[in-house]
Amino acid sequence: MNSITLKEIGFSDLVPLCNLSFLNLPYDKSIVFALIDKSLSGKTGSDIMYIGRSKKPVKKIMGCYLAGFGGKSSKKIYSKLFDEGYIEKITLSWIESDNPKATQQEFLSKFVEEQREYPIWNVAKKMPEKPKAIKKVAKPRIRKSATT
Repeated sequence: MNSITLKEIGFSDLVPLCNLSFLNLPYDKSIVFALIDKSLSGKTGSDIMYIGRSKKPVKKIMGCYLAGFGGKSSKKIYSKLFDEGYIEKITLSWIESDNPKATQQEFLSKFVEEQREYPIWNVAKKMPEKPKAIKKVAKPRIRKSATT
């Protein structure tokens, strides 16, 4: 699966993320979207970096990915875009969906079936487990009497 097969399925034309405006995105419609690295087009493998979903695409794309608000995965994508310089390379494509969660899972399953792994930005990096804190038991206080 790559950007060409997404277009054949019915995804929108590619919009460069660095030129994206509110007018480019569907307003208050549920979508499944793909972030695509245009520098990988025509090379072996897939140019799809991330497959996501949103019920409010303007808030998700503009607020989370381009402004840095949101949860762990949104901040990870924001970091990739701005700290690692992907903002100039990434394009966006989407398809409207009545059930974005199921549609996203369907596309991710197809992607894994063809590529044998998830898109690189969909993979959660496992953080090393923190050792459990040892609970300190408070020592009993010895009161000194005023008479001593």
